[in-house]
Amino acid sequence: MFKPLSKIKILVIPAMMLLLQSCGTYSFSGASIPPEMKTVSIQFFENNSQLVVPYLSQQFTEALKERVRNQSRLSIVRSDADANFEGRITDYSIRPVAIQGNERAGLNRLTITVNVKYSNTLNPELNFEQAFQAFQEFSLSQSSIQSQEQKLIELINKQLTELIFNKAFANW
Repeated sequence: MFKPLSKIKILVIPAMMLLLQSCGTYSFSGASIPPEMKTVSIQFFENNSQLVVPYLSQQFTEALKERVRNQSRLSIVRSDADANFEGRITDYSIRPVAIQGNERAGLNRLTITVNVKYSNTLNPELNFEQAFQAFQEFSLSQSSIQSQEQKLIELINKQLTELIFNKAFANW
């Protein structure tokens, strides 16, 4: 009658067909971008925080563009896009989080907050305006903040852009 291999084929082939015919808007990045969405614009995020790092605005804006390029099929355009990101950096702060016996900070925290307005012209119900915040902890025992700041900002930008991308496109 049936060989054991034939039984496996009977079970596996229909399962594979169902898997291949599943939702067409899902991608392996977790994004669920509708097929009719083709373009996105990302405006410059001005730094309005009290502590101003001269390169922070440019780096954050570029990090968000890079996230969209790498995690979606959307084309980035200057205006008249299907979706738009705009906003500003509202906080950049360094605070102690662990005090040592000599009343010095053993551990510090760099926090960046970004206020983002996302507009989806194809589905306005998905629009949002929200503050996103991320941080990294660091120690000053080995090196100064100036020598660590660039790397800390990169790590925080990665966290922030992931949060923003997921809110806009993964509905998380």
